[in-house]
Amino acid sequence: MPVRHLGEVDRAAVQRLLDSDRYAGAPVAERVEAQGLAWWRGDGRFYGYGSRRHLESICYVGTHLTPVRATPHAVAAFADLLAAEQRTCSSMVGSADAVLGLWQRLSGPWGKARDVRPCQPLLAVQAPPAPRADPGVRLVRPDEIDLLFPAAVRMYTEEVGVSPLADDGGRGYRQRVTELVRNRRAYARFNGREVVFKAELAVVTRHTAQVQGVWVAPEWRGRGIATSAMAAVVRDALRRVAPSVSLYVNDYNIPARRAYARCGFRQVGEFATVLF
Repeated sequence: MPVRHLGEVDRAAVQRLLDSDRYAGAPVAERVEAQGLAWWRGDGRFYGYGSRRHLESICYVGTHLTPVRATPHAVAAFADLLAAEQRTCSSMVGSADAVLGLWQRLSGPWGKARDVRPCQPLLAVQAPPAPRADPGVRLVRPDEIDLLFPAAVRMYTEEVGVSPLADDGGRGYRQRVTELVRNRRAYARFNGREVVFKAELAVVTRHTAQVQGVWVAPEWRGRGIATSAMAAVVRDALRRVAPSVSLYVNDYNIPARRAYARCGFRQVGEFATVLF
């Protein structure tokens, strides 16, 4: 069955598929909501596998490549198409089976990855956490972007392994941080002018708010602030933004996983990430 470009004529079918995978499909759902499916309106392409009457799988290809509900047949078909193109994405992220299946087929034509993270539990919570919320964790104000940005750079560099300042001096990354702050999706706890905790609602859909960029300053780690800080983020997001909060975490990050479990997060899937 051939892979095809998706367009606005496919909007209802795409929405049904995304609604059936509300956590793993959240990053793609947010893009569809914001930009639609027409290629000329956004910064990426949407491919579909399946007939017009029965769309089985989606693959979004932009800065990141994200498959949604990608069956083994769909993975093979998407890989056949993408293998003939030059890689443009900086990462592949999504449901582990699909991402790792794609990478197995694309690692030859696309070349070596910088890092492969094969097991990242996808977690979600729908109820306010039991632990006490840290009253010092709050939304970052626009006049505090200059304080938040260095912490965001430290987090990104530590997590991704490269600096977000490398390509354009950080202009694009600062624009993203500014956008999150202005949209009331960036949280922090400050100690004077120092950021000791930060997190963002990087993806928001009608089903979930997906938290990313969770970071505790190294000199503040081991003091037990992560649980109460995340409790504050989750409580505010559930009250103000979405009916659930979700995130994915590296399986080896045991301290973070313990903090999330204390906040009521439970595993709803498994992600994998390939970084270029």
